[in-house]
Amino acid sequence: MKLKNKLIAGLVAGAAAFFVGLNQQVSAATINNDYALSASEGSPLRTNNNVIIAHATAVYAPARNVATYEKREWYNAGAYVQYIVGDGGKIYRVGAEGYQAWGAGSWGNANAPVQVELAQTYNSAEFRKDYVAYVNLLHSSAIKYGIPTDVDSAAWRGVKSHRWITDHVWGDHTDPYGYLASHGITKAQFAHDVKYGLGSFENNVNSTPVPATKPSRPTNKKAVHVAYALHQKGKQWLSPVKDFGSGSNGFAGVPNSTHDMLYIKVNRGSIKYRVHTKEDGWLPWISKGNKNDTVNGVAGIKGHTIDGVQMYYTTPKGETYQQAYYRSQTAQRTGYLGTCADNGSVAGYDSFAGILGEPLDRLQIHINDNNKY
Repeated sequence: MKLKNKLIAGLVAGAAAFFVGLNQQVSAATINNDYALSASEGSPLRTNNNVIIAHATAVYAPARNVATYEKREWYNAGAYVQYIVGDGGKIYRVGAEGYQAWGAGSWGNANAPVQVELAQTYNSAEFRKDYVAYVNLLHSSAIKYGIPTDVDSAAWRGVKSHRWITDHVWGDHTDPYGYLASHGITKAQFAHDVKYGLGSFENNVNSTPVPATKPSRPTNKKAVHVAYALHQKGKQWLSPVKDFGSGSNGFAGVPNSTHDMLYIKVNRGSIKYRVHTKEDGWLPWISKGNKNDTVNGVAGIKGHTIDGVQMYYTTPKGETYQQAYYRSQTAQRTGYLGTCADNGSVAGYDSFAGILGEPLDRLQIHINDNNKY
């Protein structure tokens, strides 16, 4: 159950006795571990890394008080999250990243490696610092776990408000939107800020965001073809695929199987790519495609299961900008997952292919200035 209703009585009383010394300056990027649960505390269950959940506390009390309460009462209250942000941009850790917290119901808890509470304040200057630290923590957490930075999109992966969890899964909470609105932050601005991240608190976070100026698009489009292949785990390299098509020749991989290595190459421009494995997380970027060079020409480690793929295509100078559009299936479900465009740089598309924890069993790629799936 969410902590908000259970915290109010204890926190309000504690807030009166709480004082943050003016000389206690902590950078927004610094994480305070004084209230972190020990290895024997909190849930021992790992998460699926599909969402980052954004909360607000619903009580006007210092973030330190909230962290203190969650550390002390996590079991009795049945509620805690990974991070509390507040007190002028400070971040307090409670739960462990990658392990289930108890903040948004069973589905949310099982799918969120990070849940973040924003402590509430009436002080506008303090809020501005809190907001930037909050937004940047949500943004960086999503990037870290290969989760799209889109907020409350129709996709089941991304940064989700507690309101989205209520509307689409379970619950009765609407945070953090009411609190954000009280300080002039709309849903649209919050989504924009989380997607792209913010700089220091000097940014005018109360202004209407202005989209970045896009470079001119040369009208010199060239056909680009991509060749790629997966190595079937415990067996051999499969035949390479050119672009994508229908039927068994239209994708790399073997349905209902697992794969451990991947190579990709293009006939124009350049492409870099990397894989995520169940055993290692994200591996380094690769910029060559040569199955005989398992150090510099192949992404992956022999015997380690690929569950995510990410890539980025660079267009030759003077040509129409094009992207790598790609999608995958997993061995645990039918149907292609959402289409990706490069590393998430194109609005409306996912930033990597796959669901972490589920073996990737097939992959399709094409290079173009628009999606052909």
